[in-house]
Amino acid sequence: MESSSEVFIRQKEIYRRIESEFVMATLKLYKTHHEVQLPSYQTKGSACFDLSFQNAGKAKINGYSSKNKPVERLLQKHITIAPGDRMLVPTGIIMDIPEGYSVRLHARSGMALKQGLTLANSEGVIDSDYVEEVFVILWNISENSVTITSGDRIAQAELIKNEEYKIEQTPVRPLHKTARVGGFGSTGITTKENMVVINIPEAKEIKSKVEPPVKRGRGRPKGSTKKK
Repeated sequence: MESSSEVFIRQKEIYRRIESEFVMATLKLYKTHHEVQLPSYQTKGSACFDLSFQNAGKAKINGYSSKNKPVERLLQKHITIAPGDRMLVPTGIIMDIPEGYSVRLHARSGMALKQGLTLANSEGVIDSDYVEEVFVILWNISENSVTITSGDRIAQAELIKNEEYKIEQTPVRPLHKTARVGGFGSTGITTKENMVVINIPEAKEIKSKVEPPVKRGRGRPKGSTKKK
């Protein structure tokens, strides 16, 4: 039998869930410097708001090179990201994420396509208990250095409601729910005994057009006969 305190806690949680269904959540943003520009939605139908590179109040930028070596560069109005570099680009904001929510960071399609700048971690996840400045891990996947300017939009973000669920161990191995067997390209590539088999066409022999080397030197080649 539940105690009065346990009943109170359970009822409070039920009321919180009901309230969250009808009340719009609010994401509060704190500027680390008075010159920082707050993010905003670009259109009425935008699902995400854009985050921008903000250099106000910053002196340096950190990251890793294409050879996985730590790098540190002076931070000015413009920063250049070399090919293969992953840099922590500051946004100048700290998010006050409501409990039960998280913020997801996504790459900007135009920047990824035209400049080769994307997110090194594919998707960034910011938990509600993270209360430090937000940095975007920009990765230059192109073969050219890319320069961005303070104020440039570098990522898009959205507030997501967390789905509560439990994690528990099961002694029974999960059964197949469909006809699918295996993964990593199993639907579309020939499989055998749960192993992916990729049929690679046999390489055709390419005959060399290069003439055989001519033997040079004194005397006749071995096996030749002298004319009489």
